[in-house]
Amino acid sequence: MKRPEIGAMCQISEGMGEGSSIDKVAAFGLHCAQAVSWDMNLATLEVARALKRRAADAGVRLTAIWGGYSGPKAWNFTRGPVTLGFTPPEYREVRIRDMKRWAEFAAEAGAPAVITHCGFLPENMTDPAFEPVAVAINEVASYCRSLGLGFWFETGQETPVVLLRFFQEIGLDNLGINLDPANLLLYGKGNPIDALYVFGKYVRAIHAKDGMPPTNGRELGREVKVGEGFVRYPQFIPALIECGFEGDLTIEREISGEEQDRDIRDTVVYLSGLLDKCCGK
Repeated sequence: MKRPEIGAMCQISEGMGEGSSIDKVAAFGLHCAQAVSWDMNLATLEVARALKRRAADAGVRLTAIWGGYSGPKAWNFTRGPVTLGFTPPEYREVRIRDMKRWAEFAAEAGAPAVITHCGFLPENMTDPAFEPVAVAINEVASYCRSLGLGFWFETGQETPVVLLRFFQEIGLDNLGINLDPANLLLYGKGNPIDALYVFGKYVRAIHAKDGMPPTNGRELGREVKVGEGFVRYPQFIPALIECGFEGDLTIEREISGEEQDRDIRDTVVYLSGLLDKCCGK
């Protein structure tokens, strides 16, 4: 049994000099991180090389590149389905190109995979949008595969069985899941523990985040500090280990300032205690 390592998110920035976000990960006493950006201007090989150097200097292992994409993005139930990921046809081609750029970035930075939100995936295989979205994802995943990279879906905007369906339809061996258990709740798409039964063998990484289900039909649920939401980490972590998970737990707290730092430090302690019970110290 491999004990998952605890890490945190870090922002990609131009130059990636001393004092950049990856140094904060090290200051938390952590040694792995996912690097994230929605700014396509930063998706250059020069920035990738700078990130690789800074990560090495900070003693932080890059576990993945979380890449965003061009065009509008609405994090709600009204505009989200027509703005996010590869589902809207008018943004599909540019986003395929964007994700290929992040794949080249990841390869240069020495990260093993690229992660993104693929959008509100069509649930019905007879939906006319199903095949074009699957083809788009296949193109991106195939390009990642050619570079020796995984392509991992960030969960949330689709039910677990829909995600499983796309994996089976596309059939590439480098597809994986970056399971954000809070997102399943925030979008009202599933129970994180039950979801492991559906797609557990594909889970490659975890966003350690927590949240509450939505209480209206237009807005997502509310993110909260890990341990205070409906993920139920004392049950989720053992279920994850039982699935044979061998990835990392990357803390994501989507606030800023001193409260974010405090919550991350508290989460490190909280998750470490749960892992001690499951995996030993």
